[in-house]
Amino acid sequence: MDKQQAEKRAAELREQINYHNYRYYVLDDPVISDAEYDRMLAELQEIESAYPELLTPDSPTQRIGAPPKDELGTVTRRLPMMSLQSAFDEEAVRNFVENCIEGAGEEIEFVAEPKLDGLAVELVYANGVLTIASTRGDGINGEDVTENVRTINSVPLRLLDNEIDIPPLVEVRGEVYMRLSEFDKLNQRRRGEEEPAFANPRNAAAGSLRQLDSKITAQRPLAFFAYDTGTVAGREFATHWELLQTLPEWGFVVNEHIRLCEDVGDILEYHAEMEEKREGLDYEIDGIVLKVNQLPAREMLGVRSRNPRWALAYKFPPRQETTRVVDIEASVGRLGAVTPIAIVEPTQIGGVTVRNLSLHNQDEVDRHDVRIGDTVIIERAGDVIPHLVKVIEEKRPPGSRAYKLPKNCPVCGSETVRPEGDVVVRCPNFNCPAQIEGRLEHFAARGAMDIEGMGEKLARQFVREGLVKRLPELYQLTKEQLLQLEGFADISAENLLAAIGGSRQTTLARLLYGLSIPHVGEHVADVLASAFGTIEAVRGASAEVLEEVNEIGPEIAQSVVGFFANEENARTVDELLEAGVTIAVPEKKGDTLAGLTFVFTGTLENYTREGAQHAVEELGARAASSVTNKTDYVVAGEATGSKYVKARDLGITILTEKQFTELLERSNKG
Repeated sequence: MDKQQAEKRAAELREQINYHNYRYYVLDDPVISDAEYDRMLAELQEIESAYPELLTPDSPTQRIGAPPKDELGTVTRRLPMMSLQSAFDEEAVRNFVENCIEGAGEEIEFVAEPKLDGLAVELVYANGVLTIASTRGDGINGEDVTENVRTINSVPLRLLDNEIDIPPLVEVRGEVYMRLSEFDKLNQRRRGEEEPAFANPRNAAAGSLRQLDSKITAQRPLAFFAYDTGTVAGREFATHWELLQTLPEWGFVVNEHIRLCEDVGDILEYHAEMEEKREGLDYEIDGIVLKVNQLPAREMLGVRSRNPRWALAYKFPPRQETTRVVDIEASVGRLGAVTPIAIVEPTQIGGVTVRNLSLHNQDEVDRHDVRIGDTVIIERAGDVIPHLVKVIEEKRPPGSRAYKLPKNCPVCGSETVRPEGDVVVRCPNFNCPAQIEGRLEHFAARGAMDIEGMGEKLARQFVREGLVKRLPELYQLTKEQLLQLEGFADISAENLLAAIGGSRQTTLARLLYGLSIPHVGEHVADVLASAFGTIEAVRGASAEVLEEVNEIGPEIAQSVVGFFANEENARTVDELLEAGVTIAVPEKKGDTLAGLTFVFTGTLENYTREGAQHAVEELGARAASSVTNKTDYVVAGEATGSKYVKARDLGITILTEKQFTELLERSNKG
C-alpha cells in the first residue's frame, strides 16, 4: 500500500486497538480473541516500521518501551498530591465525619474506596494525549516516569471521547500496582533466572516503575486504577462520584468496590465488608479511603500543611505474627536517645521480613515486661512499622530477667541521663561516635545537604576510621584519605569529593534541617528559612520572636534557642561557614511588601497558587497557608472556602485577583 493508504489504515488500527483495550481493561468484556488482537497490533507495527513518519506517541505499539535513560527527571506539578491523615478506630472516623459536617455547614455524603497498596502517580493529558507521568514524590515534585507508564496496558495513551468533549488539559491521579497472581508468577520467573525475588507487590511495582530502561518495565505486569484528578481545564464536576463515573468514559479503570456512603453507619459497614473481602482480592489493600463527595464542601473544609481535611485513610487492623526475642540491644541515635531494640527471629508480616523492632524506651520495656527469650506477638502498624503487641508470659523460659537499659552509653561509655519529665534516656556526649554517625548521615541526606553517594555505610566508615569526628571535618577530606578506605578508587573518590564540594552551595532550609535540630524537620526548616532569611537571624532570634512565626510553637522555639545556645553547636555552624558553606539568598525584586503576610484561597485565573506565593515572596512578603490575626491580606479567587469566611470575620483585607494584580504592579514599580 502507498503512504496515503498506510496512514488511513494505521489510524483505523489505532482506533480499533484502543477500543479493544477499553473493552478488555475497563469493561472487562472483550469482543475479540487474543489472537485477533495480536494480528491487529502486528499489522500496525508493520505499517509503522515501513513508514516511521506515521509513528505517533499515543500509538499502542509504544507500550514496548523506549531507549534507556541516564536518570529519571523531575516533574513539578500544578496542584500538590497530598498525603492522607490516617485513622485506626471508629472514634476517629466518627470525629472526622462530624468535623466535615460542621466545617461544611451542611449534610454531606462520602465516597469510600479501597486504599490500594501501590505507588501513586499523576498522568497529564494534553488534548487527550498522554504527555507526562510522574510519581507523587514530595507532593509538588515527582520523578518523570512517562516512558515507563506508557508500557502499562490499563493506562490509555489517548483518552476516549465516547461522545463527550475531552478537556484540553486533564491530570489523572491513581495507583500503579501489581496483581498478587502476577506478582507470584514474576517471582517464580526471577528465581528460575537466579534473580532475587521481590519482597512484596508494592516493592515490585515501585521498582518496576522507576526503571531507567522502560523495556524492563514493559516486561513487568503493572496495572493502574484511577481515583482522582488534579487540574481539569474547561470541565467542572459537582461531586467526586460524578468524576469517578466520568473516568471510565475517558478510558480509565476505576476500582469496582467504590461506594457512596451517607453516614457513619454506611462507612463502618463498608470498612468491615472490605476487610472481609481483603484476602480474596487479587491486589493488596490496607484500608479504605474516605472523601467528602461534594466538591464545594471540600473547598470550605480546606487543607492542613500536608493533608486535606476532607479525606481520611481508615486503616485495617495491623497484621500480627508470633516470634521470639533473641536479644535486646541499646541503640544510640543522632540526638543521643538510647533506645532498646528487640532482635527477633526473622518473621514475615505482610510480605516483609521483620528482624528487629523498637521497644521505644525503658517505660515501654517495663510496661510489657519484655525479656530476652520471650515469645511475643508483633504487628506492623499501618502495614509499615513493626512493633510489640504483647508478651506471651506462659511461654517465658525459666531464669529470665527483666531488661534494663545500661547506665553507660554502649558506644562511648558516657554516663547516661534521663531529664526530669522525659521518658527518653540520653547519652549527653555530643561527640559520641554513634551520634556523629547519625548526624553525618542525616547531614548528607537528600532533604539536607544532598551529598550524592554519602549514606549510612560511608558515615559509619568515616567516623570509625577517625576521619570525621565533627561535621565540618567532612569538608576537609582529601583524595589520599579516601583511597586508604575499602571500596574507593580514583574515580569514586573524586566523585564523592565533588559531591561534598558541591554541597557547599546550599539553602538556609537545607542547612537548618541538616543540623539535626530537635523538632526541626524539612517543613519547619522551610518555615524558619522563609521567616528569617539568614542563619544569623535564626541564631539570634529569641523564643518569643520565634513563636511569632506561624506554625512555630513553644516546643520548637525552645528547641531552636537551646540548640544555638549550645557552645558546640554554635562552633559547628561557625566552622561550616568557614569551610565554605554558602547559603544562597533567594532573589528578590525588592522589599516593597516586606513585613506583610498573604494567604490565598480559591482558584485564581491568571496565577497558579505557587506562582502567586512566589510573586509576593519576591517582594519581601510572606505567603502563609492559614488565616490568623497576623494575616495582612487574603487574596480570593473563585470558589473560596473557610479561609475567606475567617478573614471576613477577623476583618482582614480581602483582595480580588484584579486588586492583587494591581498591588503587584504598584509594588514592582517601587
